[in-house]
Amino acid sequence: MAKKKKNKRQKSKWTHHYRMVVLNDDTFEERFSLKLNRLNVFVVTFITAVLLIGATTVLIAFTPLREYIPGYADLSIRKNTIELSKKADSLQQVVRINEEFYGRIKMLLNGDITTEEYARIDSIAKVETNLGVPDLAPIKEDSLLREEVANEDRYSVIAGAKAQTNFVFFPPVQGTISGNYDAELKHYAVDIAAVKGTPIKAAADGTVVFSGWSADTCYTILIEHAYGLITVYKHAGSLNKDQNDQVLAGEVIASVGNTGEFTTGPHLHFEIWSDGYPLDPTNFINFE
Repeated sequence: MAKKKKNKRQKSKWTHHYRMVVLNDDTFEERFSLKLNRLNVFVVTFITAVLLIGATTVLIAFTPLREYIPGYADLSIRKNTIELSKKADSLQQVVRINEEFYGRIKMLLNGDITTEEYARIDSIAKVETNLGVPDLAPIKEDSLLREEVANEDRYSVIAGAKAQTNFVFFPPVQGTISGNYDAELKHYAVDIAAVKGTPIKAAADGTVVFSGWSADTCYTILIEHAYGLITVYKHAGSLNKDQNDQVLAGEVIASVGNTGEFTTGPHLHFEIWSDGYPLDPTNFINFE
């Protein structure tokens, strides 16, 4: 009996009614009243808490407001971050390749390639082309073949490892050769004597990768062509093209001059390079 009375008293506490009244403080007039019990207050509080939690979850999961909450990030931002990271990695590789490429151009401009530097170029070329190290010293059979080909067709073509079509060079100037190609003396060019002011023309279609002045060779232009070919024009009297200009074969790019510390008179110092290796221009062009 005592236990039943105790349970009845506890149940009556939850269902016992209370009245919440709002009075006018001056007149004590009743403005609002509400009948409550503990059970109603508990149920209303629980439902309100559930609704608030649900509403907060919906706002965080399905609205942009979650971006302002620490620890949450927009999926699109995360995707863009991954893509930008990949692009940055690719750009780093491109920059590295360009640095190696312009390092070779710098050595061309200086005109001084030591044994160590040449070995470095050779190692780079081996990695890029997977070809063996070429022996620049011609054997007897090679010399005979070169002479035969030169006599048959002075406008020879280059069909390198990367070339998929014939590539023809045209003479940048017509004149007398005053200095021949000599790998042993590190003179990787031919010097063509011509009248000062004679137009210098592009040997083939390409892009100007350097157009400027240096103390040794003064006005100089480098043109990059297809298949890893580069032509170099030094000791010019003036330049008609700027870096990044597109040029066509036979288009005037400069004029013959007598400039630079190493000049010996009005002439064009002309070089051809293929994937970092110097070529004898007379094997491909008839300058006279």
